[in-house]
Amino acid sequence: MNTKAPIRNRIPETPEGVLRRLEWHLLRRIDGILQGDFRSLFKGSGLDFAGLREYQPPDDIRHIDWNVTARMDEPFVRQFMEDREVTAWFFVDLSPSMAFGAVDRRKESVVVDLVGLLARLLTRNGNRVGAILYDNEMQFTIPPRSGRLQTLRIIDAIQEQQAAPVGSMTDLSKLLQSGYKRIRRRSLIFLVSDFICLPGWERVADQLNRKHDLVAVRLWDPRETELPDVGVVLIQDSETGMQLRVDTSDRGFRQRFHEAASRREEALALALKRIGVDELSLSTEEDIVPSILRFAFVRSRARRRGQ
Repeated sequence: MNTKAPIRNRIPETPEGVLRRLEWHLLRRIDGILQGDFRSLFKGSGLDFAGLREYQPPDDIRHIDWNVTARMDEPFVRQFMEDREVTAWFFVDLSPSMAFGAVDRRKESVVVDLVGLLARLLTRNGNRVGAILYDNEMQFTIPPRSGRLQTLRIIDAIQEQQAAPVGSMTDLSKLLQSGYKRIRRRSLIFLVSDFICLPGWERVADQLNRKHDLVAVRLWDPRETELPDVGVVLIQDSETGMQLRVDTSDRGFRQRFHEAASRREEALALALKRIGVDELSLSTEEDIVPSILRFAFVRSRARRRGQ
């Protein structure tokens, strides 16, 4: 078993090259659809208390004022004036499984594009963004700032991060707990991961979501759900390093593999729904722009219905 930390192959593009590509090819497309209406994509978290009213489904239970509820014997929710500025954080999982995918489209390369695009969308409107990069062993924090330079800092940090040693499963609860303790002001938090990890993170995610606005961004590769028929192959668990020789020409084995992957997806979706966290699911073979817009519009409609 290899216990050394392999150095990630640096993406050929420089941070400036990545950002220029994103601005030219992706940001322009988003602007063409939104016509500059950034606020319809991600709204700021309300910070200024405006008053109380009786709870009405499907109000966000995180806004229930439990002290008033106890006195009045009826549930009451706090109302807020929306803050025009957003403080956003990217919690980025850079564990070994994030290096999986096609040679030219691994999950970690999608992370660079996705985080870079969202960070630039936010910073160009005067909002501040920060990041916590997690690789199973250590966390690298970039304090929130605004501006184009901050987006370049985050892109560069993701590209330079080393892979964690193979041999241990990812523990996302450590990353979430660190963010819960570190971030004081209510923020928009993107948890970017493939969620191939140890159980138990859901409890900390629930705590974090009660304090902030948490969005789960799940990155996945089609080969993690469907095995091609290529005969006998040696497969390796990218997290633990365990190897197994399998016969992919066995239709029954491929079906069981697919069913196991489907159960993992269903369990994740159920866990996120239970704690009230929105999920943006993104395949390594998908176009980022329509995926982001589709998610944002669905989220916006759901929030309007809840008002």
